[in-house]
Amino acid sequence: MTAFGNDPAKIARYRDFWERSDVRRPLVGFSLVGWFPVREFAACRAWGPVDCITPEMIDPEAFVGDHLRMLGEGEIVDDDLIRGACPGQVAIPWLPGIAGCKMRLLPDNILGEEQSLPLAEVARLTANHENPWFRKYLEFGSALVRASQGRFPVSHAAEIGPTDLHGLLRGHTQCIMDLVDEPERAAEALWRMGEFFCEVQQEFWKHMPLFHGGYFDAQYSLWSPLPIMRLQEDATAVYSPALYRKFVQPVDRALAARFPCSFIHLHSTSMFLLDAFLEIGEIACLEINKDALGPSTAVMIPHYRKVQQAGKPLLIRGSFDAQELRLLLDGLEPRGLFLNIMIESVSQIEPLRPVLGL
Repeated sequence: MTAFGNDPAKIARYRDFWERSDVRRPLVGFSLVGWFPVREFAACRAWGPVDCITPEMIDPEAFVGDHLRMLGEGEIVDDDLIRGACPGQVAIPWLPGIAGCKMRLLPDNILGEEQSLPLAEVARLTANHENPWFRKYLEFGSALVRASQGRFPVSHAAEIGPTDLHGLLRGHTQCIMDLVDEPERAAEALWRMGEFFCEVQQEFWKHMPLFHGGYFDAQYSLWSPLPIMRLQEDATAVYSPALYRKFVQPVDRALAARFPCSFIHLHSTSMFLLDAFLEIGEIACLEINKDALGPSTAVMIPHYRKVQQAGKPLLIRGSFDAQELRLLLDGLEPRGLFLNIMIESVSQIEPLRPVLGL
């Protein structure tokens, strides 16, 4: 058995995914790691009942054992996935800390505390490499690289995007008001958020080795042949299509252009903006969560089909039963399709394998 199930032969299926090659079945993977993995890490539980965490509280070496344990699912699950790690998986959001937010520890998550900074201050935000959160982010990545010894890829973390950062620093209500009251300064702030996002991630990638000649996103187990980046604009759930196209679309286009295998993370609540996202040719792939409280799989299939009709690879992540998977396979093309299926136990896999053609 290849360590963590990372057989190099799996790379060919990822290449087929990106190239949307004719294939018999989609790229398929299973994961036992849930939406909020804070509880997966003993190092997080050891912090106890504190309100906030600081960089000094994070010892990357204390997280490594649990990272390796989670990666071990690849040795008991026979699927298409290459598995890797990023600093703290999605338990620790790094950009809010680097941006100066207090980092609140919640039962299942860590979140940056919303601020009410002056708009001019938001527009001046820079990625200070000496910032303790920035230094800890790089230190954590280096610890994972040492632990990997080439056995698994290490990637950037899953981070919030420009509109999310704008809302976090300015206030989620105020940032929308800014688009109306001070559109030029708000646009300037969004461009700065985009540059801040890019500066941090580009610096991180300078320290990360390639894996079998390619790049990686750990949250989605997504290997890519060219530089990859996960984009996110969750805050646009309250933007109109007109506001998105005017203020955010140019920023997302510029970010995506810097990473040939960039992809954007979307929720089912973002489908009213799907056409606007698809207008950005520079976004190479779309990832859409199947949200537990969102629309049904049957309702989402026309949206998924629209992505495929636009010629984009599509990654769908969520929990599915056999009937839902049959709907997906009947309604979508297998080429350029990646089903990242979340499970609670390995026993759930066997009934799904014949449906998926595994």
